[in-house]
Amino acid sequence: MDRLLSVVNLLSLLLLLFVLVSVRRQRIRVEYSVSWLAAAAALFALTFSPAPTSWIGGLLGITGGPTVLVIMILAAFLAVFYRFTSIISDLKDNNVALAQRVAVLEYLISSLHEKEAEE
Repeated sequence: MDRLLSVVNLLSLLLLLFVLVSVRRQRIRVEYSVSWLAAAAALFALTFSPAPTSWIGGLLGITGGPTVLVIMILAAFLAVFYRFTSIISDLKDNNVALAQRVAVLEYLISSLHEKEAEE
């Protein structure tokens, strides 16, 4: 268990560092980095206290600490991936609406040019 905690601790620190460097170099936006930072910080905090892991394991009926930790890691990443899926879906809807508005504006401009050419 100690080795697993050390690996998770190291990986969460690397994730924190990677996200902060990516934000600094403007590879990702700050508002999108918050989810990753929260997940990494939560995993980092869980490695220092066995109480939450034991409590969640008791709720799930799992006695093995490493199994509970792996399940919690997967749950954290699934939550982050769901958030980004939601953001991507909203962006796609916004792109469709924007394309429709541009098409309407292009039609109006072309009809104005045709009207102007007729006069």
